[in-house]
Amino acid sequence: YLNKKGYHMLTKPDLCSMALLKLGEQPIQSFQDDTASAKLARTLFDSVIDTLLLQHPWHFATTEIRLIKNSNNEFLIPANVLRVLKTDGRILGNSIQSDQDSILINAIIRVAPEFFPCHFTSVAATRLAMEFCLPLQGDQTLFRTLVSLYETELQTAKFIDSTMAPSTHIDSFSLINARF
Repeated sequence: YLNKKGYHMLTKPDLCSMALLKLGEQPIQSFQDDTASAKLARTLFDSVIDTLLLQHPWHFATTEIRLIKNSNNEFLIPANVLRVLKTDGRILGNSIQSDQDSILINAIIRVAPEFFPCHFTSVAATRLAMEFCLPLQGDQTLFRTLVSLYETELQTAKFIDSTMAPSTHIDSFSLINARF
């Protein structure tokens, strides 16, 4: 099912079910299910996805945020920011120090599964399957197969993501000008 913006309407349990199916396990309906799979999914999901989001400046998870100083004369980094990619200030813990009254940061943010593009959904499901494999099945051979699949899917997803941005036009570059 696609929403109005063309994204799959995936939930956290849906994505975990995709991962479980890759293992030959039964899908879950909810994180509240009373199964080992649901307990594992609810325990690992957020940290696994956050780590995957941090591995690359995914276009769908990268944004600019304008911050305003608080009463302590600092800029607090919002809770949904996983990593600040660029700022004009100095990061100290969960705040940024700068002499300016407002700053613009470029950051990777936490994104809900319903906004994952399909190239990310696939790699996320495989990564979750990797994390679920040993606790649920204890199968080292399947685990190694999933690691190999994950590495291939991650490389492909990064390539797809990197080609989604419009090309930067080079107005003047000495080597290009010398050729013409």
